[in-house]
Amino acid sequence: MDESTEHGFSRREFLAGTSMLGAATLLGLPRTAAAEPPPEIRKIRLVKTPAICTAPEYVAEELLRLEGFTEVEYVEMDPTGTQMLFENRADIGNSPPAEALPYLDAGKPLVLLAGIHGGCYELFANERIRALRDLKGKRVAVTAIGSSEYYFVASMVAYVGMDPRQDIDWVSGETFDGTMRLFIEGKADAFLGFPPQPQELRAKKIGRVILNTGQDRPWEQYYCCMIAARPDFVSKYPVATKRAVRAILKAADICANEPERTARYIVAKGYEPRYDIALEVIKSLSYARWRTHSPEDTLRFYGLRLHEVGLIKNNPTNLIAKGTDWRFLNELRRELKA
Repeated sequence: MDESTEHGFSRREFLAGTSMLGAATLLGLPRTAAAEPPPEIRKIRLVKTPAICTAPEYVAEELLRLEGFTEVEYVEMDPTGTQMLFENRADIGNSPPAEALPYLDAGKPLVLLAGIHGGCYELFANERIRALRDLKGKRVAVTAIGSSEYYFVASMVAYVGMDPRQDIDWVSGETFDGTMRLFIEGKADAFLGFPPQPQELRAKKIGRVILNTGQDRPWEQYYCCMIAARPDFVSKYPVATKRAVRAILKAADICANEPERTARYIVAKGYEPRYDIALEVIKSLSYARWRTHSPEDTLRFYGLRLHEVGLIKNNPTNLIAKGTDWRFLNELRRELKA
């Protein structure tokens, strides 16, 4: 793709123009990083999630190269990013906490390393539904039983005392676009929108939002996306893991502090063709949250909801103990002065 866009912006300009955060701090490696050994492996595979909210992973591409990775590959998501990790089809990626917990409960090899942001998901419903409790007996579209949207909505209805296995009529849309299509066609009463779906529905004045995870308590206090990796990658390549996490978290800072420039980059790279949609999404998400919020609190919150309705068998505390590694996040918070 040509580096320039209709906005007069290029990838090179993006990297050269990050003055808000300070080019030396943002794009150059901090002294502690310069003193570290190089990554043990020079190729890294990231999940290419079809969503604008995962902007930090894409913005991190050049930062990963500065961290010493000579080959950065974005692997098309199929079927879920989390599954691609434990099937060794990617090394690192985004994992929704409500989806990661059932995988950990099933003993899948997965490790969560940090939170990235909150606010991705918005629960859309038709005009007859005003609140979560009104979903009882209604049709909710998800890509599949066991998908990330299924577990997110299940945790939401569990929070208000409903049993997602008995009180909801789940309808399979097979794909993210398919779930929205079922909702638009009236074949589902509700579905969980994922960027850019909420922005598109608002533009068309279709449906109503009954829960916005970026604004409504308690959901707005927790992450919707977390950095996850293969456990064997982390154990074999700890330096590479830290450098990769650092690149993604620094990219999250770019998204938080320079949304306009980030949106132009996303368009220039072809991840989203519409600048206005990209900008709306990036501005709406809490990319600075990695510095302040506890990823463990997020996992405990969703874990308790899923455990109390029987969707995970293990105590969330046990899953957190075996499926997380916060040492890189803790080091980077100190190093990057979080």
